[in-house]
Amino acid sequence: MLSAINKALIQALRTLGLVGLLIVIGCQGLPLKSAPDQKLLQSQIENRIAQFEGVVGVHYHHLGSGEEISIRADETFPTASLVKLPILFALLDRVSKGELDWHEKRTYKIARRYAGEDLLASFQDGEKIALSKLADLMIRYSDNTASLWCQELAGTGLTINRWLQQNGYPNTYVNSRTPGREDDYKQWGWGQTTPREMTRMVESLYSRECIGSPWDELMLKLMNSSYWREEMLSAFPPEVTVYSKQGAVNRSRSEVILAMSPSGPFSLCVITKEQRDTSWGEDNSGFVLLRDLARICAQ
Repeated sequence: MLSAINKALIQALRTLGLVGLLIVIGCQGLPLKSAPDQKLLQSQIENRIAQFEGVVGVHYHHLGSGEEISIRADETFPTASLVKLPILFALLDRVSKGELDWHEKRTYKIARRYAGEDLLASFQDGEKIALSKLADLMIRYSDNTASLWCQELAGTGLTINRWLQQNGYPNTYVNSRTPGREDDYKQWGWGQTTPREMTRMVESLYSRECIGSPWDELMLKLMNSSYWREEMLSAFPPEVTVYSKQGAVNRSRSEVILAMSPSGPFSLCVITKEQRDTSWGEDNSGFVLLRDLARICAQ
């Protein structure tokens, strides 16, 4: 039986929303840590960014301590594949309302094929695939063919943008295949956002304030099994649960994570733009920056 002191401690932690995290960490055998020193953390992040040839936006938020680090956090950046998170949100919003069947199978047409190495693009004309698997391909593998189909099923960019505006994301938009946003598409690509709004998105899932249960849990599970593990995810041991989404286009690299770290959960979004290095190898300066900043925040 718990002592009165232990009961009081757990009640206090529950108030802070950390009980579940502490139980998981305890079961994993990970030592508890205090929240990192904010001034030191900010200094390390700023020093690393100063070495980068390009523009960098960062938003870090430690959910336990409330500490934040904001560097160009409210400036507009290209989403690249980060746009697939708001697509997922609007898609699950329709599913939650009964407007779409999560398990309904849909017929693939070759006309949907998007150039690249997408898994869905390897399907034969007329093959069937469930909506749930389309979403899985979009988030876990960042499959562009599946993502454009999901964007259409979510109601197109117009509906997704309306959802974003209604839910407190005034600076995030889908531009691709969205009437009226042709000039924005030329400037930003598929979508545009800010680092702060991206961290708010992942935090809304954690607090179950996006669509609500069970849909927020479902989206977190999709984000917990990314195929793309070489960048920010490489900074964490396998015992630490990290929810993530990545993005990359020629002059931008990006990633948003929600990490269940031993010091408490924290969100982190890093997005670059106008970067000099446009190569696609693992040593691209943007990819290296993502790894380095994640390691700094994970220490």
